[in-house]
Amino acid sequence: GYVSYDYAAKLEPTVQLGELRAAGADVVLLLLKDLDDRALDELMRAARELELDALVEAHDADERAAGADSLIVADLPAGGMPELRRVQLVAPTSTDDRLRLAAEQTDGWLYVVTLTGTTGARDRLSPALAGLAARARALTELPLYAGFGISTPEQAAQAAELADGVVVGSRAVEVAEQGPAALHDYVSSLRAAIGERADTLAQSQ
Repeated sequence: GYVSYDYAAKLEPTVQLGELRAAGADVVLLLLKDLDDRALDELMRAARELELDALVEAHDADERAAGADSLIVADLPAGGMPELRRVQLVAPTSTDDRLRLAAEQTDGWLYVVTLTGTTGARDRLSPALAGLAARARALTELPLYAGFGISTPEQAAQAAELADGVVVGSRAVEVAEQGPAALHDYVSSLRAAIGERADTLAQSQ
């Protein structure tokens, strides 16, 4: 599972990241624009100690993070700066040619953006995900991780039927403001819902 760490919560990095790890998260997404060098160093060190992979979201090609396992550069489309190895994003508006190029250049997996527009919690899972996931599956065997607009256990379970994993950001940051225990419970609820849906599908086959 993927969640974003909110450094603004003023908690020790090992505390909040530890709750994420205990709840079943295996990758932490760090929002570079919200971190100074000291905060980034602390989070990287804490992630390594907890054996969490650290993924950095940058908003332009000039942002870097020493020690990150990979990068997301939100404003750099597939084909731009191919020498900058990063996780590529694809969206419902991506053409098949763009999907193919993103798959060729991505760093390990494709970030499947479920909707057009900005990130944030939604009332329901975007119906555009099914078509995008199907097109991506036809073009690549890489893992697909669905994100944007996923906030509830039900949405996470629905997305996991179509993708190999889910990315949860905005809602996790909101829950983190309630403290480590609330964040632990929230991430655990996502993992449990995904596991229950997987078990149900396996039994029906």
